Amino acid sequence: MTVSAFFQSFHFLRPLWLLALPFLFALVFWLSRRHARSKDWSGVIDADLLPALQLQDVDSMGRSMRPWPWLTLAWTLAVLALAGPCWQQDRVRAYRAPAAWVLVLDLSPSMEASDLSPHRVTRARYAMEDILVAARDARVGLVVFSDEPYTVTPLTQDVATVRALLPSLAPDLMPSAGDHLAPALEQARQLLEASVAKEKRMVVMTDGFDDPAAALRLAAFLKSQGVIISVVGAGTLAGAPLRDANGSFAQAQNGATQWVKLDVDQLQQLATAGGGRYVDIANLPSLIFDLQASSQKPRDAIAAQGIELAHWRDAGAYLLPALLLIVAILTRKRWL
Repeated sequence: MTVSAFFQSFHFLRPLWLLALPFLFALVFWLSRRHARSKDWSGVIDADLLPALQLQDVDSMGRSMRPWPWLTLAWTLAVLALAGPCWQQDRVRAYRAPAAWVLVLDLSPSMEASDLSPHRVTRARYAMEDILVAARDARVGLVVFSDEPYTVTPLTQDVATVRALLPSLAPDLMPSAGDHLAPALEQARQLLEASVAKEKRMVVMTDGFDDPAAALRLAAFLKSQGVIISVVGAGTLAGAPLRDANGSFAQAQNGATQWVKLDVDQLQQLATAGGGRYVDIANLPSLIFDLQASSQKPRDAIAAQGIELAHWRDAGAYLLPALLLIVAILTRKRWL
């Protein structure tokens, strides 16, 4: 780098620190004057006798030792280092934030149905474990819902911890029964909103929900914000009898056994509104393939284009050896 190029590119990353220099210079001046007055015995001792009684602070070379220039230099170097002098740039390969996925699991009472062996919720947990295994470097969060939504884990790359929490998730864990999906989508949206990832997805695993108008409206809004919602149906068209909290078959008002069937039309509408796709648990591998493909493609494109970012190199650390040397000089016993 030529001298002209150096002066053209030289600047401070944190120039406001330079405002401290005048105050430090004034402080050194005040300390030196105060120190001089503290050693002035002329008002107490006779002027003819004072030179004979006074000891001069001299070093081996016979020169007066004054700490103030060294203190000024030390503080100046410290402020310059804090201000961040720089004149060179480093170039690094661009890094794209990993994809963000939020898994939304239905824990309503109907998920205890046994049309999927052994239960819908058990098969749903297995399916979610398969998705987590395929997450690779994606950040994953988990939200469960029944009457109200609950965040099990925020977005994290610690997939092992999320997988460890899955076996304990069951409808009887929820404090109240219900099947409201819209609040769960809103809670998942808040998790994704805190992420800087450009690839944001939700995977809803459910057998149906009782607030279709609100859920479809929110899914369409999320699609407009760039969030893609895919839906996995947990159950069968034939359905199974619903069990109550005591394990017995639930009875309708007419005394007949209540059956819960997979509402495929409703789930397909949700996937369409959210810009994603609907699959049942048996076809989950195809959805996993799509998730992996969408999260890897942008990163491959960046690598192929060779995009790099430039940032200024902070050279303040180069001043530290000189600063430490001066501080060592200032710690001489006579100057304490």
